[in-house]
Amino acid sequence: MTDEDGPNTKVGRVIEAYGLDGMGATLEAAWTGEAGERTSLRDLADEFNEAVLAAAVRETAGSSLDVEASSTYEALEDGTGSEVTRARRRLEREGVDVDELTADFVTHQAVHTYLTEDRGASLPTDEADRGERKIETIEKLQGRLSAVTESAIASLANADELDRGDYDVLVDVRAVCPNCGTDAPVGEVIRRGGCGCTAEDASTGKN
Repeated sequence: MTDEDGPNTKVGRVIEAYGLDGMGATLEAAWTGEAGERTSLRDLADEFNEAVLAAAVRETAGSSLDVEASSTYEALEDGTGSEVTRARRRLEREGVDVDELTADFVTHQAVHTYLTEDRGASLPTDEADRGERKIETIEKLQGRLSAVTESAIASLANADELDRGDYDVLVDVRAVCPNCGTDAPVGEVIRRGGCGCTAEDASTGKN
């Protein structure tokens, strides 16, 4: 249902295609914490996709809604095989093209791209710096572990309990995604806001 013309990002195109007026401002306010506590990008993606589902049903069924957006979306995304089947059938009864609908669902990375590129939004400075502070802490701990290990090796070598004391010590803290298997340095994963979970995205049509 999206159109290649118009907005540059997928979220922007979906907003336009489904007539979700005001959704952009709502997403931005929730992400930046304009009205209070900030909402995570993952939660925003879920809320956005529920709104897309509800709009698709309204478009095909008018006011005779027989679909509850939140529970139907949850079933589609996280349900068992039978739950997914029932959710798809409910939508199909309302005249919704489910494959087209799910292709218009978005990931948290897509929401981030829309907010930063289409809307020029950014987090407050203290929030934006949080990730870098965490990375700095992790790197300091890595350095400390490396120094302690090198000292232990040298001590054992001096006591003739180890053949030599000049081993290279490598400390590499990595994050491995259980869904798609992405294996990357934890600092890189934090800076990117996640792994992208390409295996999951391929199965759901998100990007």
